[in-house]
Amino acid sequence: MGFFLNVATLAAKLMTSDATSAETGVLAVAVAHAFALVVAMYLAGDISDGHVNPAVTYGLVVGGHVSGLTGICYCMAQLSGSVTACVALILVTAGQAIPTTRPDPKISGLADVAIEAFATFAIVYAVYVARDLRNGSRGIMGPIAVGFVYGANILVTAPLTGGSMNPARSFGPAFVTGDMKKQWVYWVGPLVGGGIAGLVYESLMTTSNGQPPSSISSVG
Repeated sequence: MGFFLNVATLAAKLMTSDATSAETGVLAVAVAHAFALVVAMYLAGDISDGHVNPAVTYGLVVGGHVSGLTGICYCMAQLSGSVTACVALILVTAGQAIPTTRPDPKISGLADVAIEAFATFAIVYAVYVARDLRNGSRGIMGPIAVGFVYGANILVTAPLTGGSMNPARSFGPAFVTGDMKKQWVYWVGPLVGGGIAGLVYESLMTTSNGQPPSSISSVG
């Protein structure tokens, strides 16, 4: 339900005529992304620990905080929620086209992957910080902090890669419209960035006796 709301909100905003036509449009999309993510993470917090992004889930699997099987289940739910949200939008808008995530054609595929990886690294690292109980219980401030990072990343990456940082968010519209072109960018980049973030946090943020952080809670 959390991811359904997230994708439905973002896709609906992107369907407006001014969503990407100017700087103000990109800002509006970034704000919509941030707020939708905060709400989705909060709503899903008690059910699925706030997992609404396969890259974040993968980062937590790499860090040893989510089992592989649980991670697969989360990802399947995220993908199905994305597709369902897009189908619902098509039905309620009388068949209006769902916009897909597309990178700037002037940028190489390798650069696209690097940008998505770097941006996703920041998001997953923020999730780790928000979830680490050694930093104190953050409550709603955890999702808000992650949402702000996501929104800021959108402002930078939207003109370059379309600003995905979430394989499921890009997969739903692409699957429903049949436009799978460049979809690999939105899987490789975010998963690489998310995995590296998990490794880096576990390696660097150690306790005084050299043990990695073990108290990881729900974001929501």
